[in-house]
Amino acid sequence: MMSRSRKGLAQRLTQRVGGFVCMMLVATASARADDARPQILREVGIEQRLGEQVPLEAMFRDETGAPVRLGQYFGNKPVILTLAYYDCPMLCTLVLNGLASALAVVSFDVGKQFDIVTVSFNPQDTPAAAAAKKQSTLQRYGRPDAARGWHFLTGEAGAIERLAQSVGFRYAYDPEQKQFAHAAAIMVLTPQGRIARYFFGVEYAPRDLRLTLVEAAEAHIGSPVDQLLLFCFHYDPATGKYGPVVMNIMRLGGALTVLFLGGFLLVMWRREARHDPRLAMPTAAVARRRRLHVIRR
Repeated sequence: MMSRSRKGLAQRLTQRVGGFVCMMLVATASARADDARPQILREVGIEQRLGEQVPLEAMFRDETGAPVRLGQYFGNKPVILTLAYYDCPMLCTLVLNGLASALAVVSFDVGKQFDIVTVSFNPQDTPAAAAAKKQSTLQRYGRPDAARGWHFLTGEAGAIERLAQSVGFRYAYDPEQKQFAHAAAIMVLTPQGRIARYFFGVEYAPRDLRLTLVEAAEAHIGSPVDQLLLFCFHYDPATGKYGPVVMNIMRLGGALTVLFLGGFLLVMWRREARHDPRLAMPTAAVARRRRLHVIRR
């Protein structure tokens, strides 16, 4: 009969080999799934380029048709960047509506604590289309004076491509459908124009957006509570969300416990001092009083 040690070793080897085979099967299935996608979809995606600089010197046109330099929207406040073409039948509108709905819950105001720059990646889009999209998006956002902080731009193919490449936004035009294939995401940039965070999909957590804006602004906006949350929550680039940091939470809990115990002991000491005046005397005074008492005796 096989000994227990040999039997255990055989079972572990079987499990490892089985796990390796499963991994190979999953990888093969994934590769086949990728190969099954249409060619145009293989060209679409988002590559996170955290810390990269966007081309601030790139020229575009705003919703009035005036030429603008991308860098004029940076310098003092963080900026949310969205890439969306204005006659998109579905996804781009969902991204803009999702952003407007999430920001409507955040106490920060567009144009005050931060700005938003929306750039069309369709070079055929016109300033008139940008103005129409701006009006409908701001109507959903519903905050007064937001028009001065949310900018809708159009541009030529070269400038659009430079901006898209700098943030890792890959898209492709489908001539049969006469539409662009693209992914859904927004980017938060620092006041200097560097990529701070990505948020994927068409719905965004208001808390995460607020924390990202505070972090991108280097704590120049926000409250002490925001700083505390940034200490306890960490951004995960894989998910585009903030998750709890266990060690920081434990450290904070330990510090709060020490402060609580210290305050409790101080209150108890003061309470006892009211009943016994000797406890309220400085140590030197107590010693001096004792010496005088001995001398008198």
